[in-house]
Amino acid sequence: MMDQSSILDLYKKDIGKKLVFGISILIFLILLMSFAVLVGPVNIPLPEILSVLTGQTKSGMAYHIIWSIRMPQILTAVIAGAGLAISGAVMQSVLRNPLGSPFTLGISHAAAFGAAFAIVILGTGTTHSSGDVVNINNPYITTISAFMFSMISTGVILALAKYKQASPETMILTGVAIGSVFTAGISAIQYFAEDTAIAAIIFWQFGDVGKTSWTEIGLITAVVVPLSFWFAYNSWNFNALNSGDDTAKSLGVDVDKLRIKGMVISSTVSALIVSFVGIIGFVGLVVPHIVRKLIGGNEMLLLPFSFFTGSLLLLVSDTVARNIISPEVLPVGILTSFLGAPLFIYLVIKGREYW
Repeated sequence: MMDQSSILDLYKKDIGKKLVFGISILIFLILLMSFAVLVGPVNIPLPEILSVLTGQTKSGMAYHIIWSIRMPQILTAVIAGAGLAISGAVMQSVLRNPLGSPFTLGISHAAAFGAAFAIVILGTGTTHSSGDVVNINNPYITTISAFMFSMISTGVILALAKYKQASPETMILTGVAIGSVFTAGISAIQYFAEDTAIAAIIFWQFGDVGKTSWTEIGLITAVVVPLSFWFAYNSWNFNALNSGDDTAKSLGVDVDKLRIKGMVISSTVSALIVSFVGIIGFVGLVVPHIVRKLIGGNEMLLLPFSFFTGSLLLLVSDTVARNIISPEVLPVGILTSFLGAPLFIYLVIKGREYW
């Protein structure tokens, strides 16, 4: 039988390995951010890139490409991937269900319906084409509408949980049903819309981290980072919740309050990101499972590591999407769906065995 010091040594060794994993993810993320600045449809020599980044060059095509296109896209991928991943991890924890994510709960579909509603019904979809590019003339109204409908979807799920004492499984199924309703609503709007409005709806739905400006990046960061700290601060409570409601209550955790707060805040983070960048599926579902499989289910490590792994995964996907069919740029949401769908099918088949 092992003595207490041996158990403590094994625990420290295990924590050390997991911290090495987290530091490695952070290092890879920094290296990939540096690499992503260098590559793209337009080839810019390395000395010219360094000149722009060090402030020696403050005008010209290279300056515009790096500071107006590549850097905003890189930072959006980093913060959006982090927000979607940590939101998915929290949803899976509070629902105690491996299928919890912004995508499976219908939040993304509700945002897409909100955008379609604004484009067609509110008239923000007056578009013009320049070559093959379609632009939405009133993006902020479209974004606000997408966010509001996302929160309506969340409100329905939470109302069911609070007033009907629904189980986590019922909440997941409700989210799937809500997603189907909003998808049908999008189809109905498209059926009656004009061609230019349909093009605008499809353009918005493409998950693309290249849509944001510096102002929007600042807004997303100002929401995602503080709320992620709130998640990390409550990681012990989420750990207790994973042991079951009765166990958590015996440890002094207000289970109902924690579950509702966790759902509201994670849904807010997800809804904000989706309303700005469109539908990026499966990041919130895939990343927590990858991290959980590698380091275990300790929320004190799972949440921050999911944050950085989500950044890394979405930045990898976006870098590949920008260069795989260069000079054409593939929206990153298409690539993440291709990667995430097989794992989603696997989870559906395996069910609770994986959890």
